[in-house]
Amino acid sequence: MITKEHDNEKIMKKNDNDFGGRFLNSLKPSKLRTGPLLASIGAFLFCLTVTSLSRGYNHFGAEDIQEFEVGRVADRDITAEQSVSYVDEEATGHSRASREKQVPAVFIYSLQTNEKIIEEYNRFAAVSSSFFAEPARGQGSFNYFRSALESQFPGSFSLSVLEALYNAPDREQMGEYGSAVLGQLLEAGIFALPPGLEAYNPEVAELLHNYGPRTEREQVRYDRITTMDKAGDAITRLAEENEFPFSFTSIAVSLLMPFLAENVFFSPEDTEQRIAEARSKVEPVVKHIERGKKVIRKGFIITDEDMARLKALSLTARSQDPQSFIGRILVFLLLYALFGFLAGQRFLNQQLAAREVYLLCILAAAYIAGSVFIRNFSFIGDFPAALCLPTALVVMLPYILINSRIAVIMALVLPLASFLAGAFDTQSYIFALTSGIAAVHTLRGAERRIDLVKAGLVIGAANCIAILAVLLSLRSPLENYPGFLFWAAFNGVVSGILLLGFLPWLEYALNAVTTFRLIELADLNSPILKRLFSAAPGTYSHSLMVATLAEAACQEIGANPLLARVGAYYHDIGKIDNPDYFVENQTAYNKHDNIAPRLSATVIRSHVKLGVEKARHLSLPQKVIDIIAEHHGNSVISWFYHEALKRENLVNQEDFSYPGTPPRSRESAVVMLADVTEAAVRTLEKPSVTRLEKYIQELIMGKFEHGQLSESELTFRELETIKKAFVRVLAGHYHARIEYPKINKEKDAKDARETPEPKQEQVSHKNGGPHEPR
Repeated sequence: MITKEHDNEKIMKKNDNDFGGRFLNSLKPSKLRTGPLLASIGAFLFCLTVTSLSRGYNHFGAEDIQEFEVGRVADRDITAEQSVSYVDEEATGHSRASREKQVPAVFIYSLQTNEKIIEEYNRFAAVSSSFFAEPARGQGSFNYFRSALESQFPGSFSLSVLEALYNAPDREQMGEYGSAVLGQLLEAGIFALPPGLEAYNPEVAELLHNYGPRTEREQVRYDRITTMDKAGDAITRLAEENEFPFSFTSIAVSLLMPFLAENVFFSPEDTEQRIAEARSKVEPVVKHIERGKKVIRKGFIITDEDMARLKALSLTARSQDPQSFIGRILVFLLLYALFGFLAGQRFLNQQLAAREVYLLCILAAAYIAGSVFIRNFSFIGDFPAALCLPTALVVMLPYILINSRIAVIMALVLPLASFLAGAFDTQSYIFALTSGIAAVHTLRGAERRIDLVKAGLVIGAANCIAILAVLLSLRSPLENYPGFLFWAAFNGVVSGILLLGFLPWLEYALNAVTTFRLIELADLNSPILKRLFSAAPGTYSHSLMVATLAEAACQEIGANPLLARVGAYYHDIGKIDNPDYFVENQTAYNKHDNIAPRLSATVIRSHVKLGVEKARHLSLPQKVIDIIAEHHGNSVISWFYHEALKRENLVNQEDFSYPGTPPRSRESAVVMLADVTEAAVRTLEKPSVTRLEKYIQELIMGKFEHGQLSESELTFRELETIKKAFVRVLAGHYHARIEYPKINKEKDAKDARETPEPKQEQVSHKNGGPHEPR
């Protein structure tokens, strides 16, 4: 027995499998069409080839540098074909020299010298102290003291210093005083300054203290450094700072100077190491040459900096870096994939026809190749290449011939592709992008061909604003403004004029449904509609009413009302050859009374096929032809089918079905519903709003239940909106009218004589009299 939990588990697994299947199906690409695929690949390879073979518009190669020399006047302009970065060796050298100048000279503190100095002084202090500890011996004792010191430290002290030391009241502490001052002085260091230190930092020096494995660094200002020349001043200052007695301070310099020696020495090795470290930390000065920037200007003297830039361009041209080429290919592949995705059915909500794909490939390839070709001319100079390209034209053609979304894609992708191809600099890219976006915006609501010229004027104004912004950002000279603004305006106006010239040819070549062509087809004075009026006036009247219904409904649901109106005008042109077989054209005699139901159905069915043939002969747009072919779908001609069932035993339903397919667009479905509604409502007697609503609801649901709306993408909400639109139009058409009374002149004259004249009333009628019924 299967439990409820087991059932739930099976259902969950089934749902998971269904979801996974749907997800995998969504990842599968749609059916590939060989022609459009080959065309897009060909356009991609063409653009890549043109971009790769182009040497840039300045034609500057590695061998051309020999034509230029510092100090000479340049005879032509050289402009960077691509962005180049190079190391400015001179600027880098200056930066390194400046950094080296900031490196301080390194000095090493000598502990060995300190020890020798202190050891020698301690020996002096010990000898002195040995005499000071004994009682005074008079002149003989002093002589003995002097002899002892002179024998051990010959020539170090004068007689007066020895006398002052011997007779000092605190002579027992004199050794300690001297030891304290000497220690402080040696700890600060007595520097030996060699010549040539002006090559290093002029303000500070670096002092290294080596304590075994540990080394301490100390920055010392030169104005605080003690040398042997300044040692006497330093001794006096230290003695006074320590507040030693005058007896010591007065002889401190003479007592300590004999023992002093330099204990801090310059270290060339450590200094060079510091310089090397500083040099390694200096970042190279990298300069950039923007794509499109003039490196050499014709008529100007070539400077050292100009030659440095030329050498950088020469090295770039000589290097033939494969990474750059591979990177360019990858960038173009990504751009190609982006364009393919945006132009796909998922983004556009429609599948582009093969002719439309060919048009897009031609426009894209021509635009990119044209931008590269224009950029290759050296006479352009500072002139933005985008000013010579009708970007607005390339954007407006897809807008009118296909739809607005593909136009937005072209406006965004094509300038970017030219920029990545090296044909556009930043200024040209900004100008082209502005021109394309302006073209998309100005075509909204355009219904007449003269609107294209007006759009060109608006685009010209937008171009002027864009080029003005570019000139201001570049701080261009004022004399450049008039010329650039003229060509920017000229670009927009010419784009509109060229569009007006190319559009009719492309409309017929692509068999496109454009607003302008639909308006022309909606002219009731066209030969085919005038022929329909003369040959089948009932069908003509029916078509006009169907067009009114379809247009009103499409306006409500957001479909294309103009396409629906034109499709309704032409949907029954197949009845022109046999108008008497259709009830709206019959008066008293019905030809179907004398022929078999099967033959009648054949005649009725044929008007769809004949209408499609006539539409193709007239070169009507494919979407209009689809409406003609689909306005009956594959529904059954029920009246003749039931008549055949009464007369025959075996009847094939397909023999009594229309040869078309169910509508595949919303406009086609609306025309079908308007067609059946208009024909059926004619049979109602005194059609009120309530009866119309109920009857039209039954007609629409009947089409839905027979599967005639399954491929039209109409929702139930839209069907309800369509029904309300039909009711509103038909209620106005079949509105009730007032029955006018018959006029009897004799009776009216008699009644007028017998009726007394009423008093004059102050009645004012807005229109000069009482309102009359219409």
